[in-house]
Amino acid sequence: MAVVVLFHHVLGRTPGVRELAAALAGEEHTVHTPDLYDGRTFGSVEEGFAHLQTLDRDALARQADDVADGLAGPVVFAGISWGVFFAQRLAQTRPAAAGALLLEACLPVGDDGFGPWPVALPVQVHGMDADEYFAHEGDVDAARALVAQAQDGEVFTYPGGAHLFLDSSLPSSDPAATATVVGRARELLARV
Repeated sequence: MAVVVLFHHVLGRTPGVRELAAALAGEEHTVHTPDLYDGRTFGSVEEGFAHLQTLDRDALARQADDVADGLAGPVVFAGISWGVFFAQRLAQTRPAAAGALLLEACLPVGDDGFGPWPVALPVQVHGMDADEYFAHEGDVDAARALVAQAQDGEVFTYPGGAHLFLDSSLPSSDPAATATVVGRARELLARV
């Protein structure tokens, strides 16, 4: 059984984020979905980023750290888009990290300030091959460089240009791609 922390995207902890967490958990895993926005959700990426500008980023990082500190045993850190920042930082810096699921984003290792990727730490990165944020802003290249450093690393791309395709509560949702992501992610969870 894996313990997972799934950090939400910039729109907040939407119903679709909670649905993804439930799909990842299934019957055997525990998935925590901390709410870094205190219940607020937004209807567009622009609105979410505007809200983010009003928040103290150090306080958000402390919230993420507090969540990680409150969990016993090995933890898989996961994030969707903006939430990847927290997941990747914790995966790279916490000795108790058991794996990472980087969904729809990836930071360049070395440039992120978190140090090198832990070679033995399993990681999967998932995103759409024409997503303006993932494919066209360098995230897919960062993902390929990251998994080249990992003993157990995989990058999966899916046809399409939708961002936040994993969130069933948004118009960008892609149920078929999401089902494939969940299946592959659960394979990683079974290995940790």
